[in-house]
Amino acid sequence: MRFTPAARSFVAGLLVSNSAPHLATAVTGRRHLTPLAGRRSGPGVNLLWGAANLAGGLALLRSSARAEQPGDAWDARLVAFEGGCLMFAAWMAVTERLFPMNHEGS
Repeated sequence: MRFTPAARSFVAGLLVSNSAPHLATAVTGRRHLTPLAGRRSGPGVNLLWGAANLAGGLALLRSSARAEQPGDAWDARLVAFEGGCLMFAAWMAVTERLFPMNHEGS
């Protein structure tokens, strides 16, 4: 199944946004939930997970850009990328409010 450049840009926005908290957690030496090691994943696992998300997102952006014809505007792909970023932010705000997992006191 082939995805449109806009769909790839949207997923890239999700992945790139997801990489930020994991990379920040790795740099600060704290623990944070990942699918690789569970709720208390250490800094090394977060570095790996954050880097994988960033690399995947950037690869999707690159494939999205190559799918367009020369001279096409970045507008639709940029809106889709930003939509993915916004969707991730909304998802995290809601889930952390309802099911706090990444707080020291939880």
